[in-house]
Amino acid sequence: MRTSMWFLRNGAFAATTVIMAASSPAASADHPGEFERISYALPLGTAVPDGLVGAEALKTLGHRTALTGKGTTAMETAGPVSGYTARASTASATGAPTPRSPRTVGPAAVTYPDPARSISLAECRAQIDRPDGGKFYVKSRFAVCTGIRMISTWTKRGAPVGTSETKIFIRGTVPKEADRTMTFDYDVVGFKKVGAIPTDREMYKIEGTIPQTWPSKARYTKGGSLPVTKSFDALRAMPSAHFTHTVRYAPGQGTGAGAADVVFAVYQPVVTASAVPGWIGAPSTGKPFLLAPRWDAAKYLNNPTGGTKPANKGSAAFSYLSTLEYSTKATAPERGAAAHIKKAFTKPKTTQPPNGDKRIPGQNVDTPLHRLYLDAKRRKDNRSRAVSNCRRYFGADYTKGGKDCDEYPFATTYEGAAQAEYDPHSEKLNFSVLPVDATQNQDAGRILGHFLTKNRIIDGPDDGFLVKITS
Repeated sequence: MRTSMWFLRNGAFAATTVIMAASSPAASADHPGEFERISYALPLGTAVPDGLVGAEALKTLGHRTALTGKGTTAMETAGPVSGYTARASTASATGAPTPRSPRTVGPAAVTYPDPARSISLAECRAQIDRPDGGKFYVKSRFAVCTGIRMISTWTKRGAPVGTSETKIFIRGTVPKEADRTMTFDYDVVGFKKVGAIPTDREMYKIEGTIPQTWPSKARYTKGGSLPVTKSFDALRAMPSAHFTHTVRYAPGQGTGAGAADVVFAVYQPVVTASAVPGWIGAPSTGKPFLLAPRWDAAKYLNNPTGGTKPANKGSAAFSYLSTLEYSTKATAPERGAAAHIKKAFTKPKTTQPPNGDKRIPGQNVDTPLHRLYLDAKRRKDNRSRAVSNCRRYFGADYTKGGKDCDEYPFATTYEGAAQAEYDPHSEKLNFSVLPVDATQNQDAGRILGHFLTKNRIIDGPDDGFLVKITS
């Protein structure tokens, strides 16, 4: 009996294929061992030459195999799901933010774009079904997608007689903020069949599973049309092989500081290609990137009470690091603060206070920023230390000309200027201060506040965000 094979490319997907010996009961009674079907579950974008079958397929596809028993998490995953299984070694594709308008009149004119809450199948395919290896796509914390490629090779007495192939895309969205229901759209597309092979008996089972939650006692309700089991031919004959799955965790089941009522979960799509009667070959199971949904009812975020629907208070999001974008453009209201952060990122040792080992966080997934909301004293201490350093290095009159003391990392993060006083293991003086135009500094703060709220970023180590400076 040949061993299980797990195919993995760039940390993208995992899937199993088992090839049974000729004595398998699945072999034809009249012609034992004569017909063989081998099924593969592969990353989207994997190059497979036309007509590749049998031992030749194993040789071509098998040299990149890795033994694993679970799907893969995206590189940007935050919270407990990030440690559930292997994390991708390459970054996910990300959506471009909506351009912001320049500041016009009054503070109310300064905001941050609303995150996307929908994603089309065409958009998902364009992002992850590419020759460079299918990557997970994070359009926003409310719209993500993944997928997998299923291929079967069919032989008779070792000679190729045909191939069958399809692709499955899974889109996860949170369509409405004041609703705790997550929607998962499954689309089976890209059908290819070569040869006179019995694909009417090649069955595919498609399901969405939740193998783990935090806390473990949390229970969900579900809806939609999954799981579904249909043959290759039946799926191909459908006008649209589209299926839905909805998942909802009611409030009151979670944990978290400040009664945030947080539930994290692992959402793992699973596609199983069954054995085919009369043909050697065991079932194969494909597991695309898992998704990392999260539910909360934090009082400092939108819909904290549910209004007239208290059973629906809070909302849902996907637990991935989002990126705050600041711009140094002349029309950007936050340009002064953006220029300061850019200097802190690119020339940290030239910033104040001096520190030859300064490593400014917030630039990559290994050192994200973490929101500080619940500890008002620590926020105040962060701000106080920043101001005292502005006075020390830029003089008592640093506010002259209408300037504020700008600090990075932000005072509203655990990585702020007072971090070393609260965390003895952290680097001292690992921040930067600089006097900048007061209006620009305050506008940057308003933009940050909108970003944190709109992206449902919660206080503490189980969430986080990055900062990117554009020009």
